[in-house]
Amino acid sequence: MATRNEQALEIQGRRLKVSNLDKVLYPAAGFTKGQVIDFYMRVSPWLLPHLRDRPVTLKRYPDGIAGDFFYEKDAPGYTPDWVETFDVPRRARGEPIRYILINDLPTLVWCANLASLEIHPFLHKAPRIEQPTYVVFDLDPGEGAAILQCAEVAFLLKDVLDHLKLESFAKVSGSKGIQVYVPLNSKATYAATQPFARAIAQLLERQNPAQVVAEMAKSERVNKVFIDWSQNSDFKTTVSVYSLRAKSEHPFVSMPVSWGELKTALDTGDSGALYWQPPAALERLEEAGDLFAPLLTRKQRLPAEFAKSLAISRSDQGLKRRRA
Repeated sequence: MATRNEQALEIQGRRLKVSNLDKVLYPAAGFTKGQVIDFYMRVSPWLLPHLRDRPVTLKRYPDGIAGDFFYEKDAPGYTPDWVETFDVPRRARGEPIRYILINDLPTLVWCANLASLEIHPFLHKAPRIEQPTYVVFDLDPGEGAAILQCAEVAFLLKDVLDHLKLESFAKVSGSKGIQVYVPLNSKATYAATQPFARAIAQLLERQNPAQVVAEMAKSERVNKVFIDWSQNSDFKTTVSVYSLRAKSEHPFVSMPVSWGELKTALDTGDSGALYWQPPAALERLEEAGDLFAPLLTRKQRLPAEFAKSLAISRSDQGLKRRRA
C-alpha cells in the first residue's frame, strides 16, 4: 500500500515505486524530486535516443544540490532485473563494472528516483566500447572567463572543423562551458579520435595563445578557455544532452544551440540566452525539435593525415630546439 512518501507508477508495463516526491533538491528554485522525475519523463522522447546502448555514470544528489553527491558507475545491488546493464572491464584488475544502459522510460524514471540529477554517458555504445560515435571538445572557462568566452572559442574551433569539411554541433553544458561535437558513426577508435582532438586543441592554442589553452594545469587557464581534448577516452564520460545539471541553484539543462543562436548571444553579450530551465527547454524542444538528432546518424571520417602532419611538425620543432 502506497504511503504519502511512496507512490507507485505504472510505466510501459513496469510498476515503479517512487518516493519523497516533495523533497526539494534545488532549494533556491524550490525544484523538487517530483519535478525532476516529471522533467525526465517529459524530455524522454528526445533524450532516450541519445542514451541508447551507452553505458552511463549517474551523478546522484540524495539530499539535493546543497548536500553531498557521488558518482555511481556500478549498478547498485538493488537494481531491478529488467534494467539493462553492460559489463565493462576495469582498467585495473578486478570484477568488471556493471554499467546501466538507459534504454527505456522505466529505467530513466528509476534512475531519476535515485536523485540522479545528472546523466553522464560514454562517447561509445555497447558492445563496441572502443569506437566512439563522435569526437567531443569540452570548452571549460578558466578563472576570469565565462560562457561567452567559450562561445568565441567554439567559433574558432568551428572554423578549423569547417576547413576539414567536418560538420559540428554545439551544446551549452548547463553550467559555464560549451561542448562541440563532431559526429562520426564510423569504425574510428579512441586511438584515432583522441590524437585528433588533441592536435586541434594544440593548433588553436598556438594560433590564439591569449584565448586558448590545451593543457590541464589550472594555473595556465586564467582568463582563457581550456579545450579539454582528453574527454575522448574510453574511460571518460560527458554530461548528456538534455540532462539536468547540479552546478548552480537553478536546474539548468544541457541544451543544443544553433550556431546562429551562439552568434547572437555573442553579438548582444547576452549570456542569459544560453541557459535553459526545464519549462523553457521543453517548450523549445516542442517548437524546434532535437537539434542534436544528426549526431545519431551523420557519418563522417576523420582526416587521418591531419593529426599525423601536426605530430611531425611538433617533432621537427622539438628537434630544432634541442639542436639550438
